[in-house]
Amino acid sequence: MFDDYVKVDTTPLFATKTGSKKTAHLLWGDGVKFVGSTTGSRVEVRARGRKGWVKKGDLGGESLLEFYFIDVGQGDGVLIKTPGFKHVLIDGGFPRSMQETGKNAADFVDWKFVKDYGKKSINLDVMMASHNDADHYGGLMDMLDAAQSNELDATKVTVEKFYHAGLSWWKTSSGGKTLGTSKKAGSESFWTQLLSNRASALAATGSGAGAKLHGWWAKFVKLVTEAKKKSGSPTSIQRLSHVDGFVPGFEPDGSGAPSIKILGPVEFAVDGKSAVRKFSGGNSKNTNGVSLLLRVDYGRSRVLLTGDLNTVSQHSLLEDYEGERTEFLCDVAKACHHGSADVSYRFLQAMRPAATVISSGDNEGHDHPRPAVVAASATTGFLQVDPQSDKIKTPLVYSTELGRSVDLGEPTSIETRSGNTTTKMSAADFKRSRINLKKTGRKSVGLPYAKVVGGLIYGLVNVRTDGEKILCASLDEKDSDWRIESFESRF
Repeated sequence: MFDDYVKVDTTPLFATKTGSKKTAHLLWGDGVKFVGSTTGSRVEVRARGRKGWVKKGDLGGESLLEFYFIDVGQGDGVLIKTPGFKHVLIDGGFPRSMQETGKNAADFVDWKFVKDYGKKSINLDVMMASHNDADHYGGLMDMLDAAQSNELDATKVTVEKFYHAGLSWWKTSSGGKTLGTSKKAGSESFWTQLLSNRASALAATGSGAGAKLHGWWAKFVKLVTEAKKKSGSPTSIQRLSHVDGFVPGFEPDGSGAPSIKILGPVEFAVDGKSAVRKFSGGNSKNTNGVSLLLRVDYGRSRVLLTGDLNTVSQHSLLEDYEGERTEFLCDVAKACHHGSADVSYRFLQAMRPAATVISSGDNEGHDHPRPAVVAASATTGFLQVDPQSDKIKTPLVYSTELGRSVDLGEPTSIETRSGNTTTKMSAADFKRSRINLKKTGRKSVGLPYAKVVGGLIYGLVNVRTDGEKILCASLDEKDSDWRIESFESRF
């Protein structure tokens, strides 16, 4: 894939062989392809989709386990790249049509494969929907929708395996939606109508008899049934639960490769059928509560991916794992449910992460992340203090929303171009003009008083590890360099 890798936390990508102008900053583990001679103190490379010169002494590294917590606004999107270049995409944010930026995880993954790797197609080993809420599967739907192919630079998207949590939106006889049938067993109730494998998905989205999926979820699952592997055969589909142990293909095998353990949803048997616990509080408590809970282990490092787990589901997990709660301990945690206040403090204590990443978006009406949850993420985090500098190393709390920023400017004139002809609006017309707005409190604003977004700092959070050291990085809005923190795994 690459000729070499960066071995230091960060190094500049210079514009020229001898100058000081920088075009980008590379991170530990970034791959480079040599363009020309490899002699001299700087070598010419292609990295991150652009050409430049990098210090030769900063190369000689290795491929790492990388987590990209993608800035999808309100929602989740996580791309995992293993040292062996397997790619797992978990969730994708809302569809583009509902995004303020018009972008979601599909666009980042497209950049990764086409610009960074120099490939013509996106080839995912695994695609997962943590649960059946559109702010998680919408971006996956965009990626698989052939009608939107002009939105991607990649000419093709292949998916080897698709996994999901089972709970689904089903169509009622009146055309409404339901989470399906449930049954009481003992003192608890359980969902027993679960989407399962490929045959189940085909039946639930086809024209034959039987229960059918509802709405966007139906459209998404239909697109998954139409997806292909690299070989051209249909993408495999499977429901996951804790009884599976590990994500297929990511079991511990003695090779030292990363493994992905499935901690939830916890599966039960009710009248001989697979079932998951039904939570009180309505549909949203259940769609969120029945999220995939995954732990990625590599060397001594642990990363916990929690979907939209909420208080009621976390309390159940603490009961289900009584005597085994160390399973939740981790170095890095994706915060449950975008930093919502609906979270168990005891569950955060059980995770005790050194770094927490909150995926949230502004202008979305949920007021995430909540201040108390940010504080709770810190107070339950693993504390490390550097005795030399007397500075806190961990816990760290990141937010994709807080990592994003915009460069605002004031319009001074307007020009229109047609071929080689440029026409400039008169100063008087410019002052009299107004812009009509939507999705804001104001319906219009005078053009001279409007603010224009001149640039965007993407709120992506990078997490990388070689199994011992863990590096967390986000872009600095001042000079587009990286803000970097690193610590050692404690496992």
